Amino acid sequence: MEILDIIKRRRTIDPDDFNGKAVAEEVIQAMLEAANWAPTHGFTEPWRFVVYGPENVQDFGDFHGGLYHTLTPETQFLQKKYEKIKYRAKNCSHVIVCINKRGDKSNIPELEEIAATSAAIQNMLLIATAHQVGTFWSTGGMCYHPEFKAGLGFGEQDQVLGIIYIGQYDMATPEGKRNSDWNKKVIRK
Repeated sequence: MEILDIIKRRRTIDPDDFNGKAVAEEVIQAMLEAANWAPTHGFTEPWRFVVYGPENVQDFGDFHGGLYHTLTPETQFLQKKYEKIKYRAKNCSHVIVCINKRGDKSNIPELEEIAATSAAIQNMLLIATAHQVGTFWSTGGMCYHPEFKAGLGFGEQDQVLGIIYIGQYDMATPEGKRNSDWNKKVIRK
């Protein structure tokens, strides 16, 4: 399959549509290896990944849901939201939390580190697509809360860029769409 075809086929698949079957460990390893080949300024390679496998995806749900339960003021707490966060991974094979780990090269702009980590994430999503594995890049729940990254062992200067829910699915892959053709987004000089 050509790389442009894989890019065009990549879709967000809701974790509720996953069937609970495990994704082969070789696919997860290929995703992580592809991430490691993302472009990076100054070879900082700022991406870090916390991987929950089939045996402990609910541990992630318990951690994530527990943070919401503990840190949300009673007046803002929603039981339905708590349950969604806690059980979001119930049909997942794996969950990968993606972190931008800020290095000690202060001459590298933070934005470039975020861009590199985002490119690493996209590489993972494309490998999953090539293997017909579903992914859902989420920034919901407590993802951006300082206690979330601290609970995973990361520091104040580090940034969580998302949670990738991974699983197999039985439905047809949804068709893609764009609001306009690429050439309407290009200014030629």
